[in-house]
Amino acid sequence: MSTSQALADVVRVAREHAERVDTDGVYPVEAVAELRAGGLLGLVLPVEAGGAGAGPEVFTETVSALAEACGSTAMIYLMHAAAAVTIAAAPPPDLPELLAGMARGTTLGTLAFSERGSRSHFWAPVSIATASGTTVRLRADKSWVTSAAHADVYVVSTGTPSGVPGEVDLYAVPAGTPGLNVAGPWRGLGLRGNDSAPMTVDADLPVGYRLGGPSAGFALMMETVLPWFNLGNAAVSLGLASAATRAAVEHVGAARLEHLGQSLAGLPTIRAQIARMGISLAAQRAYLAHAAGSVAAPGEDTMLHVLGVKASANDAALEITDAAMRVCGGAAFSKHLPIERAFRDARAGSVMAPTADALYDFYGRAVTGLPLF
Repeated sequence: MSTSQALADVVRVAREHAERVDTDGVYPVEAVAELRAGGLLGLVLPVEAGGAGAGPEVFTETVSALAEACGSTAMIYLMHAAAAVTIAAAPPPDLPELLAGMARGTTLGTLAFSERGSRSHFWAPVSIATASGTTVRLRADKSWVTSAAHADVYVVSTGTPSGVPGEVDLYAVPAGTPGLNVAGPWRGLGLRGNDSAPMTVDADLPVGYRLGGPSAGFALMMETVLPWFNLGNAAVSLGLASAATRAAVEHVGAARLEHLGQSLAGLPTIRAQIARMGISLAAQRAYLAHAAGSVAAPGEDTMLHVLGVKASANDAALEITDAAMRVCGGAAFSKHLPIERAFRDARAGSVMAPTADALYDFYGRAVTGLPLF
């Protein structure tokens, strides 16, 4: 099956179940099953590992298409892809079949970075790891773990056994590991089906579950996780904005003002709002495509694009979905249209670590010659 056909199948299934997933707050098992069956879980993995070897451009297009159909499905896929590229960058020696399972679609991954103690500063875990021979004891209190009760492997961040501030290790922790537990339910304003529940870790892990050498975690976060996650998160925001824009355009073209004998689109104020939405969406899509191309072929400005694209797309999605709600009025507010779901889902991006505000600060630091950390 071609990638385009696999994506079309997932989008169809995700769209069919999106309203139920949101209303009931349930995990989109049908769409995830299609992601597994269609080979999309291996989309960005290297060909030599059994994946499709797709680059950032294809990845962002895929995530955006998923988000237009179902924001929860898109976020689940994004977190899997972020985990997959990180594992591919530094495969854990004691889990030799892990990448092959992800490429086949039998292994769904996710990230477990954010912690209660350091909040959205995901790069600074306060968790504790202690070494004893070939075993590491990991104790962590994680928050916002997408697919918390459904993933097959978790990329977990922790402080290092050395205790040196700023040093980070990453471990691939298989589901079912004793001491790895979901610590509560997931309830959110939006993305209600992605199961971003808290988790606790109090487990003995083989050192061979570690990704890369000692203290390699921070570099993996900055060089691998951050580019792919920020691109994908931006793509989710733009997919949601696109869904809201399309629904708004369809509504104002069909809804009638009978006393005036015209559609809502006949009002100049409505047309102006629609125009602003469309122009903003087009500009953000161009920026995302440029940033994805820069990550694929890195240059001097690549890190700036990585920092800027998520924040810019997050804020644009807030504005576009808000405009769609205003344009469609009561029809959107009363849930007769899918716009209010996109409106709620779009609120997640800007507060998801690294937050939009943090990224603007990092961008400002970078362009003024200040260190990021």
